[in-house]
Amino acid sequence: MAGAAAPKRQDTRKFFENLSGAGKSIAVLTSGGDAQGMNAAVRAVVRMGIYVGAKVYFIHEGYQGMVDGGDNIKEATWESVSSMLQVGGTVIGSARCKEFRTHEGRLKAAHNLVQRNITNLCVIGGDGSLTGANLFREEWSGLLDELLQQGLIDEEAAQRNSALHIVGMVGSIDNDFCGTDMTIGTDSALHRIIEVVDAIMTTAQSHQRTFVLEVMGRHCGYLALVSALACGADWVFIPEMPPEDGWEDSMCQKLSESRSRGSRLNIIIVAEGAIDRQGQPITSDFVKDLVVRCLGFDTRVTILGHVQRGGTPSAFDRILASRMGVEAVLALLEASANTPACVVSLVGNQAVRLPLMECVQMTQEVQKAMDEKKFDEAVRLRGRSFENNLSTYRLLSYRKADSELPNSSFNVAVMNVGAPAAGMNAAVRSAVRVGITEGHKMFAVNDGFEGFYKGQIKEIKWGDVGGWTGQGGSLLGTKRTLPGKHLDKIAEQMRIHNINALLVIGGFEAYVGLLELSSARDKYNEFCVPMVMVPATVSNNIPGSDLSIGSDTALNAITDTCDRIKQSASGTKRRVFIIETMGGYCGYLATVGGLAAGADTVYIYEEPFDIRDLQANVEHLTQKMKTSIQRGLVLRNENCNENFTTDFIYQLYTEEGRGVFDCRKNILGHMQQGGAPSPFDRNFGTKVAAKAMQWITRTLKDSYKGGKNSSPKFDEDETACLLGMRRRAMVFQPVSQLRDETDFVHRIPKEQWWLKLRPLMKILAKYKTSYDVSDSGQLEHVTRVRPKESNTSSAI
Repeated sequence: MAGAAAPKRQDTRKFFENLSGAGKSIAVLTSGGDAQGMNAAVRAVVRMGIYVGAKVYFIHEGYQGMVDGGDNIKEATWESVSSMLQVGGTVIGSARCKEFRTHEGRLKAAHNLVQRNITNLCVIGGDGSLTGANLFREEWSGLLDELLQQGLIDEEAAQRNSALHIVGMVGSIDNDFCGTDMTIGTDSALHRIIEVVDAIMTTAQSHQRTFVLEVMGRHCGYLALVSALACGADWVFIPEMPPEDGWEDSMCQKLSESRSRGSRLNIIIVAEGAIDRQGQPITSDFVKDLVVRCLGFDTRVTILGHVQRGGTPSAFDRILASRMGVEAVLALLEASANTPACVVSLVGNQAVRLPLMECVQMTQEVQKAMDEKKFDEAVRLRGRSFENNLSTYRLLSYRKADSELPNSSFNVAVMNVGAPAAGMNAAVRSAVRVGITEGHKMFAVNDGFEGFYKGQIKEIKWGDVGGWTGQGGSLLGTKRTLPGKHLDKIAEQMRIHNINALLVIGGFEAYVGLLELSSARDKYNEFCVPMVMVPATVSNNIPGSDLSIGSDTALNAITDTCDRIKQSASGTKRRVFIIETMGGYCGYLATVGGLAAGADTVYIYEEPFDIRDLQANVEHLTQKMKTSIQRGLVLRNENCNENFTTDFIYQLYTEEGRGVFDCRKNILGHMQQGGAPSPFDRNFGTKVAAKAMQWITRTLKDSYKGGKNSSPKFDEDETACLLGMRRRAMVFQPVSQLRDETDFVHRIPKEQWWLKLRPLMKILAKYKTSYDVSDSGQLEHVTRVRPKESNTSSAI
């Protein structure tokens, strides 16, 4: 994050420098139930607001503080949001407020805002809080007239504050708000649930127990569904899709079959609002008693409760909240008197602004569909992401008898290539089970292409991948070896095992390996089969995909370590930490980790820097040490510069900071590759691999239209693909077409979406910079609800 001048851009772009906040006042409040990440959103609103020259106010204790006024409405400073990023809950407080629901309460609130000339309101809360804000906005001019009549404000104040602008951000662990793939707090709540499930699984296996877990979600089953998908639960109960009548026998039969196949544990997840087809509640105690009565299994109930709301926010929630907070300020600056109240959300990797009331209306329609027992409709209204989760869970959870399976007579091999990445095992499990469900015989290749040419290939069955979702690393084994020198032997092994399709899960070597195999098709007929790659690497450096399996887990490892280091730096005062992250030449981990951890500076290969930039960064930290925030955090991507090494930067900062601050350095190393996969990586791996296997099945059927023994029709480009997430959609792209998008020397894509986050990170660290907002929420018209058919399987 060198302090160099921003490169000149074309005039077609729109920069936020033209959006001045001078003379404007913005207030931020958190309302309703707390959610991890709310503080990151508050911090982003405050810092972005101050950055553009606006006055920013905290409203403490939600709407109650707005009604009570006084010390509850305080001006915020840059320093007042320091150290908030890693704190769970909401530092400025939240409260349910009955008074704001009355006209008198809203009149008091309006008076308190007008006294401080606050006409821009940023509300972080659930649909109730946002609906309240919209009503307040609609009544605003009437409230001003009343205050004028009562002599509480003068004509000039009424004129000056004539329009109230509202921008909402959804903070809710339930992810129950339509129009956004993820709400602030959902990912962190999943982290809490999965930590508990992982801990429970070890004790359940020791004693051959069944555990019934009750998770939050009175009206929405998202947490229950996604955690069931992420841990491979045997059964899940959610309000949107009650089980068919007679489910009791089906569930007990499934649990019994699972035990008879050698499984030592069963996990059943119940959303607190789970119901049956008649609308009667299904409680965790009822499920437990049923299992004990019918099967005699040793069964325990664990109710997670408010644990799910607690703890530090995940890296995902911090980044989501920071991006949404900045976008909310931009939306307020651009708002005119006729702009409707809007909600800021991120879909895939895009910022979206949507009319608040259209989102609220759709959210209410879900409940209406459930009340009318139109459960399929309720699932559809929840959106494509929810539907994808449900269909993937169904696909993976129930093993049909062999006699019920279609017999495709195709053999499909699955392998890991490159460095290990958390989530690889979840992807392999998903691929194996979907493949078996579709009638294929599945083969596992151990140790990547090296194991392939050595013949380390064996059939892998349904039960062999049980319990794999939560395992880190690669259980199949993985190597960086490329196939190029061993094509003869690999072709021979494909012939011996009659491999008809190949699924490769891995990093840059997997991508290059697939290119090598597909290029050799004219020489080796054996490679004329469907081949698909699923990106899995902590570095997130694969062309054709915005995200890779494993990078979210690595980001959480970096963020957790930075939190601890910041704590140490705060304790000792005047200390700067230089931290080296992985990623090769790709600066994704350093940049996004820096955004999530609140770094002052991040050095990456993609943004060249020189000694003057280093000097400017040291000077910036020297100024910071004069404030109340006496600590610094500098991230350096491992290959950002061959001469400015971590040691060099550490020594430079030590020398230049002498007498002002002292330095420490920390190289995170392979810690970033290890550990249990995050809920995002488990789910992303599970869904992407399932989608890849379905593509293999379709391609095999299309290629062998005349039956298995007919000569296949293979188009080289269309049948060697990479499945990646691009903006909002999961896309199959021929690897040959991705060649031109690749910098093979540095093993990175030529264009990377996350570079747009760098100015945002600099702004939040108090650097002056240029921020291109032409890609912000303008992409979708503010009056249009996002169409449900768009593929947003990017959300977990």
